[in-house]
Amino acid sequence: MYRIYSVAVGALLLATPPTLTIAQTPPSTELDPRVQQLASAVSEERLSEIVNKLASFGTRNTLSGTSSPTRGIGAARQWIFDELRRASPRLQVSYDTYKVAKDGRITRNVELRNILAVLPGKSSRRIYLTAHYDTVNIGDAGQIGANTRTPGRQAPDPQLRARQNYDVDAPGANDNGSGTALTIELARVVASSGLEFDATLVFALWAGEEQGLVGSRAHVQRIAAGKVVVDANINNDIVGNARGGNGNVDDQAVRVYSDGPEDSGSRSLARYIARVGSLYVPSHRVQLMARPDRFARGSDHTSFSDRGYAAVAFREANENFEKQHSALDTVDGVDFAYLAQNTRVNAVSIAALALAPPAPVVTNQRGQAVIGRQPSGYDAHLQWLPSPGATAYRIYWRETWSNDWRESRLVGDATEFTLAGVSIDDHVFGVAAVGPAGHESLVSAYVERRQKRANVKLVP
Repeated sequence: MYRIYSVAVGALLLATPPTLTIAQTPPSTELDPRVQQLASAVSEERLSEIVNKLASFGTRNTLSGTSSPTRGIGAARQWIFDELRRASPRLQVSYDTYKVAKDGRITRNVELRNILAVLPGKSSRRIYLTAHYDTVNIGDAGQIGANTRTPGRQAPDPQLRARQNYDVDAPGANDNGSGTALTIELARVVASSGLEFDATLVFALWAGEEQGLVGSRAHVQRIAAGKVVVDANINNDIVGNARGGNGNVDDQAVRVYSDGPEDSGSRSLARYIARVGSLYVPSHRVQLMARPDRFARGSDHTSFSDRGYAAVAFREANENFEKQHSALDTVDGVDFAYLAQNTRVNAVSIAALALAPPAPVVTNQRGQAVIGRQPSGYDAHLQWLPSPGATAYRIYWRETWSNDWRESRLVGDATEFTLAGVSIDDHVFGVAAVGPAGHESLVSAYVERRQKRANVKLVP
């Protein structure tokens, strides 16, 4: 068992009264060998084999042919399905199928198939690791052509052209063979590890992303209606190229995008990935991006965040737009050593989160944060509901103008705590649940729910 603190320190904390002056106990820098082993098990060779195979189907366009055993989305999705089945008998692999009506970029009725590989955990709460496997060739120099159009001039949507050939070459080695390979490889690594996770892990490959996130939107619509508990979605879209089209090279960083506001679940997830990644993969920098995605572009994580689930997107540090959405997105544009590093950051993030208890609930039934100034009127008194499996909790706080946690304290197995003399007007607070092996949940922030004011009634 791998604990954050020694038994002596743990006993001291549990014996301390729940009202303390400000003091720090920094998060642990100890590493869990089981999580380290997952990162070490990622195979650069396997990632290369998967990307090469995906590109060999010629196109994976959502509207491409489904009858050929070697070309088109039908052949590709069957290979992905079989590959996940081969990965481990512990994975529950299935098609997630929808009959999608003609609408917008879906220019005819189509059967759309996502592919799911579920690794059951001790609880039913879910953590999704996802990528889209479909591709597109928009012609007209691909994405660089779209990027360099004259500003303010409305160009016709290339996917709405009449008499399109959906079987034209769109190998999609990097967009998004890289994210698909990462997801398939981590399904193999995690499922074959023998680890028992508290959370259920879902490895999902979406279709229809290039037509407007259709596959992921349909799936999230279904699970939201079923009130499925989702702790996090980590999405990977274009994560395999270290050399940008502008000549810049960066093989030691990856961007992680998350939607606001500052203390949203998505931002909490992004901070978590940055912290865990820096511990287990210190040679690779997680660059946090405080926006939903790149300007005027998006991916499947927004299907989750739009429904209130915590969700982020991994993106390579430098993109080559000349290769995106065209026949030029070939295997020679993927750096497999770089892709392997991004895969390792994903591996340690989902493992640490799935081994941890669920995040504490810090609101009452009306959705109000349970925080006050008791007992002196100048203190920070925090309350939360117990998290199943938690053996301790860690309180975090920072000044209101900061965007990351500055101080923290491990408080033992309690459901309320007072920081004496710490103003709730000058600080933001949060709390995370800590499991018996020292893994922490996401931080639940105490966010004020502002009431809407009615209009002032004026005398006519």
